[in-house]
Amino acid sequence: MSKLMLPLLVISSVFLTACSGTSDSADLKRFVEDTLNKPRGRIEPIPVFKPYEFFSYSAAGLRSPFELPVVVDAEVNMQPASDIRPDIERPREHLEQYALGSLSMVGTLARDDGVLWALIKDGDSSVVRVKEGNYMGQNHGRILSISEYRINLIEIVPNGIGGWIERPRTLALEGLGGE
Repeated sequence: MSKLMLPLLVISSVFLTACSGTSDSADLKRFVEDTLNKPRGRIEPIPVFKPYEFFSYSAAGLRSPFELPVVVDAEVNMQPASDIRPDIERPREHLEQYALGSLSMVGTLARDDGVLWALIKDGDSSVVRVKEGNYMGQNHGRILSISEYRINLIEIVPNGIGGWIERPRTLALEGLGGE
């Protein structure tokens, strides 16, 4: 064991001598003193936040600001209640379960036979294709015409006195401003 201790003792004394040598550490001491003598920084106080103000939305029964207002043309038929009524016996189509405001036109497809199909994104974010004569919306809306930028349809809605009236609606291509 003494054979191992002697070299270990020699090596450690060499390292200790090297570390404690006569190297000048005055610059290090001066840097520490300068740093400690500098004025300390000031931490800004935490800002005071305004308390949350509760807002009660009272316009829930009004028209949604995200839907286009209904423009009623002079061409709206105010015919007697006996002439206009929805076909209740007709099988309902997929897009009739969604409100017209939740549907959006995302494009068109033209086929070789001249039929123009519109692509509609429904309330579940699925895309459905429709053509003239198909129904969409919850007010018995039948598609009258399709162009590249819009779908014209006619809805059958109650007139408020026990009858029905036809109301024209337009569904514009998604992204067109002012439509």
